[in-house]
Amino acid sequence: MSDFRAARDFLLGADSATARRDFRWPEPAEFNWALDWFDGVLAAENPEGVALTIVGGAAGRVSFTFAELSARTGQVANWLHEQGVRRGDRILLMLGNQPELWESLLAAMKLGAVIIPATTLLTGKDVAERIERGGVSHVIANAADAGKFGDGGVTRIAVGDAYGWLPYHEAYGASERFTPDGVTRADDTLLLYFTSGTTSQPKLVEHTHASYPAGHLSTMFWIGLRPGDVHLNVSSPGWAKHAWSNVFAPWNAGATVLVHDYQRFSAAGLLEVLRDERVTTFCAPPTVWRMLIQEDLTAWKLPLRTAVAAGEPLNPEIIDQVSKSWGITIRDGYGQTETTAQIGNAPDEPVKPGSMGRPLPGYRIVLVDPVTGEQGDDGEICLPLDDGRPLGLMSGYVGGSGEAMRDGFYHTGDVATRDHDGYITYVGRTDDVFKASDYRISPFELESVLLEHAAVAEAAVVPAPDPVRLAVPKAFVTLAPGHEPDEATARSIFEHCRRELAPYKRVRRLEFGELPKTISGKIRRVELRVREPRREFREDEFRD
Repeated sequence: MSDFRAARDFLLGADSATARRDFRWPEPAEFNWALDWFDGVLAAENPEGVALTIVGGAAGRVSFTFAELSARTGQVANWLHEQGVRRGDRILLMLGNQPELWESLLAAMKLGAVIIPATTLLTGKDVAERIERGGVSHVIANAADAGKFGDGGVTRIAVGDAYGWLPYHEAYGASERFTPDGVTRADDTLLLYFTSGTTSQPKLVEHTHASYPAGHLSTMFWIGLRPGDVHLNVSSPGWAKHAWSNVFAPWNAGATVLVHDYQRFSAAGLLEVLRDERVTTFCAPPTVWRMLIQEDLTAWKLPLRTAVAAGEPLNPEIIDQVSKSWGITIRDGYGQTETTAQIGNAPDEPVKPGSMGRPLPGYRIVLVDPVTGEQGDDGEICLPLDDGRPLGLMSGYVGGSGEAMRDGFYHTGDVATRDHDGYITYVGRTDDVFKASDYRISPFELESVLLEHAAVAEAAVVPAPDPVRLAVPKAFVTLAPGHEPDEATARSIFEHCRRELAPYKRVRRLEFGELPKTISGKIRRVELRVREPRREFREDEFRD
């Protein structure tokens, strides 16, 4: 515990150059973040500090101090133990942005149980698959989702009233004082995450009591979190980013987790929360930033100190618009479900438009040519598995890590380039990059140019078959409000691309419509890429 706190305190006080040079991951043999850090430090030393605030939900606004949440999670842990939850048992946790989510997460951690977070958007088929593949013994879900679960085989706990399910609210009658039944080893399994499956069937990612709780020290540093901050992250429960920035990174810093719980997203509604709750640090995916810049940001005076983006690369046009309106620079960052934040633009460093930044403290990034295996300044982002293995890297995939862990590296599947200053720029997934007229094309680069056009709200670029060039770039575009999917709009976009792109990179075909996405909101280029060669010329397709 002492080395975790020392590592955390070091990062809170270090500039980026010092942090990269001197940071060392803590190496605890035993570690239970909920007991040792949340209870033992945050609740003990700052009991009246606000740990969690949720606005916009069914209750309107609820807030809990560190001491209150510590006591409530003790009650839930004791009650879950009474219901048969034991160390190493696997719990499927399928709740929305509600207090019970954070209570259950901390309580399960205290018990030494394994948590499988799940989004409430899952279908009954999805749920059944996760229960089977995850070896689930217990389920905690809202009563409204009870119909997605079968009748037997697992302990079923409902928030709300569901016939045949144990009522969660009974937990508040249990003792607040929790005593663990043994020690938690740092390498014990804590979390099992199903990936979002942008290219294949979701994998099951295994993280330990150290890899995510302590591993997110890198995320804390990238965001620039400080004790007492009010941090708002836009993310849905069930996905790794929710744990990144709604649990571990802010609470590592001793900040308040602020959650905006909404049924239907509204850019204006989010801006009101940022203003009224006096948010100091803010994280949102590019999809949300694209919606925000549709508003008149200059009309909103916010107390933000810093803002970041993650999930997909952030386009330079968005960074520029926010900077002009608010005087702050959105800092891009990079990581995966399999890791904590690996690469990022640190708070005290200049941002290069389009770049994800530099390796974060504790991470050594190697770019490996996918064909030759040679290391250089262009290639797949890889993490060494030798003595420099980062604490924030997963244990592996359940069922075997296969191609991901080979040749002494963890292979991310993402391709990037590195400049002479060490800044790393995202190119694309290894299977998204394609060749046209024998030139390598990065979809992200073309999409960034498309998003500079006022009519384009979202864009995805994939190769389309061409008898001469083998393939040409084709853009699928979702239009911004006020623009029509007609030939005039298409011509305007083509003209913009001719001005901004070299001839070999030019978008040659264009189709308007909604983009296919995973349930976590990531664009499924693979779906567009697979179906495109199978289709004949469409009347609603425009060509340049």
